[in-house]
Amino acid sequence: MVKIRLKRIGAKKAPFYRVVVADGRYPRDGRFIEEIGYYNPMTNPAEIKIDADKAAAWLKNGAQPTETVRSLLKKTEILK
Repeated sequence: MVKIRLKRIGAKKAPFYRVVVADGRYPRDGRFIEEIGYYNPMTNPAEIKIDADKAAAWLKNGAQPTETVRSLLKKTEILK
């Protein structure tokens, strides 16, 4: 199953995430199909940048977002 999820790339105690489309069988920080955005929870307010066209295309093709990514998509109004 194809999932839209977060890939952590930040340092210890300084998280920074990329929003990626990946096969569900691959590890969290492993191989992915496409990068569609990023999420920085350390800023106030949290910085979220997701390519709406790419996200909508993947959702239309059946990719399942994780709970965290689903909430990010709702905050950026990509997902209603």
